[in-house]
Amino acid sequence: MAAQRNTGTGSESGAASAVRLAAEGVTVGYGGRMVIDELDVAIPPGVITTIIGPNGCGKSTLLRTLSRLLKPAGGTVVLDGEDIAGLKTRDVAKKLGLLPQAPVAPDGLTVADLVARGRHPHQSWLRQWSSDDAGVVERALAMTGVSDLAGRSVDALSGGQRQRVWISMTLAQGTDLLLLDEPTTYLDLAHAIDVLDLVDDLHEAGRTVVMVLHDLNLAVRYSDNLIVMRDGAILAQGHPRDVITAGLLHEAFGLRAKVIDDPVGDRPLIVPIGRAHVRSA
Repeated sequence: MAAQRNTGTGSESGAASAVRLAAEGVTVGYGGRMVIDELDVAIPPGVITTIIGPNGCGKSTLLRTLSRLLKPAGGTVVLDGEDIAGLKTRDVAKKLGLLPQAPVAPDGLTVADLVARGRHPHQSWLRQWSSDDAGVVERALAMTGVSDLAGRSVDALSGGQRQRVWISMTLAQGTDLLLLDEPTTYLDLAHAIDVLDLVDDLHEAGRTVVMVLHDLNLAVRYSDNLIVMRDGAILAQGHPRDVITAGLLHEAFGLRAKVIDDPVGDRPLIVPIGRAHVRSA
């Protein structure tokens, strides 16, 4: 697939008219350094989109910009047809749930209390905590398989348990659009698979998911739509079967690799080639 600079097209799953979240000509930087320059991308609805790319390429910057944690110096992020910058924070939180990198809970906070914080956008002086909110929290705990941990302190949990609890809090917001920034960070492979299986379950239940991952093979296996970035630009976007090639991997990551059929799925499998294996490859 030919590389695409600074633009992203939707996957096979949705028409442009159905797109709920998009960046239009977005420019973002830190301390005078440009990270993303006039980038366009549309997030297809109803699928798992994963942003991949080398360290420092702008993956998390793009996700944080889409979630309104970062304000672009130029361009617009559009959420449900409206400029996200003009929306109230509470209204954004009712539509879009975000799990940032390595979130930290206050000391001593229980799992139930943390997940209940996901209901804050729905609270006001006129609408206080209700049995409906309690029901949403219970369902979020059950959906992520952590109901039995409700009374435990968050800081006493394992890494995999904590990630499930944070995802549960995001679910308690009641949104069907989830943004996850490296949800498998610091997890071993078994726990990473466990969390991504959960993400897949959420997608099957009707949610649109956008996440950043470093593990290329996990990104390929769990995604319907890949966004491949380098130097703040989008090289390619689409289904993993259409996007992942040895040439693209070398262009994006400087990685020598063979791309073969995954023996346990219908996606490609990336086999890295180190210096010691160049001759045999």
